[in-house]
Amino acid sequence: MIAYLDTNVVLRLGQGNLKRISSAAHDVLQSADLLISPMVLIELEYLHEIGRVRLGARDVLRKLSQEIGLIVCDLSFPSVAEAALDEKWTRDPFDRTIVAQAKANGLAILISADEEIRQHYPRAIW
Repeated sequence: MIAYLDTNVVLRLGQGNLKRISSAAHDVLQSADLLISPMVLIELEYLHEIGRVRLGARDVLRKLSQEIGLIVCDLSFPSVAEAALDEKWTRDPFDRTIVAQAKANGLAILISADEEIRQHYPRAIW
């Protein structure tokens, strides 16, 4: 089984803040192969650039790759973009692409604390 992590989950894991991770999400984190959309890296770097997070995207990825085996999905961008065309419920390009990545990879699980994502993507859990 594979599962994608939303940016908010990556940030929590990167900060070692596991007590804010739900038990359902924790179970998937323990059993699945964990992936992120490349868009998560872009969002992490953006948050770093504006001073909202301390570590840059490469540092967060390096840390979580070592700790939990996190990898960046290499699904082709055209297939992700095609799936993103149907995600009309959000104007946020980060959310739109992250959901589309999971959707394009066989409707994979997406772990997200974002309520709007969970309302619109049936395989999102928290």
